[in-house]
Amino acid sequence: MVKLIALYKTPKNKESFDEHYYGTHTEVTKKIPGLRKMEVTKITGSPMGDSKYYLLCEMYYDDQESLQAGMKSAEGKASGKDLMSFAGDLVTLMIGEEVDG
Repeated sequence: MVKLIALYKTPKNKESFDEHYYGTHTEVTKKIPGLRKMEVTKITGSPMGDSKYYLLCEMYYDDQESLQAGMKSAEGKASGKDLMSFAGDLVTLMIGEEVDG
């Protein structure tokens, strides 16, 4: 499987961020064609104490082609536009491929 990973820095206003993220953004994102699973992890710290990161979201697709098609869809574009509107300065996006270890 391939996954799109979104790593968010801690927002200035966590309550406002959470309201938009869970109330709007995840609902838009869940509609992307080809999305198999979405896992959200709230970052609570690091082995060294505090973390500058707040949230991690992993969005799973069957393969690279499914991911690319999903991103090009109307739903994928809507999700990207929404993301930039509320978290463009907070988010880092990465693509990863699961490997057996």
